[in-house]
Amino acid sequence: MKYEWNENLECGYEEIDNQHKQLIETLNKLMKASSEGKSEKVVLETLDFLTGYSIKHFEDEENLQIKYNYPDYIHHKQIHDEFKNVVGELIKKVQKEGPTIEIIDIVSSTMGAWLLTHIKGDDFHMAGFIKSRL
Repeated sequence: MKYEWNENLECGYEEIDNQHKQLIETLNKLMKASSEGKSEKVVLETLDFLTGYSIKHFEDEENLQIKYNYPDYIHHKQIHDEFKNVVGELIKKVQKEGPTIEIIDIVSSTMGAWLLTHIKGDDFHMAGFIKSRL
């Protein structure tokens, strides 16, 4: 399954939207590398980048929330932290069992579904609040 960026995913905050686009593009690269039988190294490098970039993205969002005194900051941060834990466990599974297509599909679908749900829910609320403060 390929993830597609579209206008329905735009929260209207350019920096955050650009990061979301890059996360989706990287998920698609991961799935492509796995389905093409690319080396384990390529798949693990892509997973590593995706994990690191997600962390940076979360930090950027959280810094915006602090800057604008977002009232749901604590809850939003908890959601990010829970997701990082889930991804960490999935990455350990890939490192232990190898990047099989089945495991990469689980990683990609888990991360992709969460990202799309998070963007349309929590991030839209956050962006709306921030825009109201500008």
